[in-house]
Amino acid sequence: MAREPEKTVCQNRKARHEYFILETYEAGLVLKGTEVKSLRAGKANLKDSFARIQNGELWLENMHVSPYEQGNRFNHEPKRPRKLLMHKSEIMRLWGKTREKGLALIPLRVYFKDGRAKVELALAKGKKLYDKRDDIAKREAEREIARAARGKA
Repeated sequence: MAREPEKTVCQNRKARHEYFILETYEAGLVLKGTEVKSLRAGKANLKDSFARIQNGELWLENMHVSPYEQGNRFNHEPKRPRKLLMHKSEIMRLWGKTREKGLALIPLRVYFKDGRAKVELALAKGKKLYDKRDDIAKREAEREIARAARGKA
């Protein structure tokens, strides 16, 4: 049977603008029933979310998953901390790296892979304002080159 493709639920578009992405990791996401249904409907937001390591466990903070519309009183809390699943050795390696100054764990996207909710985490370093300006200038220059090439062809 053919594997179904990954279905992206939401992306953190600002992350690549705000941070230098050093490494990416895949982690499983522990969810409640109504959260899964909301995610499948695409009702999630990664803005201002981050991952934290507490007591040897990885937690995703500030991720907003809208309450399920057909849910009853057992619906979930939208911004509750959600546990992430990774191997203990990976968590310890990340813990060591996040102790360095300026490094953080930022979720890049949430997606379904083989029916399971996953988060793409990035080990990231914050950009300064001048770095952001440099990126914008490079992007504009590339656009100008592409426009010029299209005009000649």
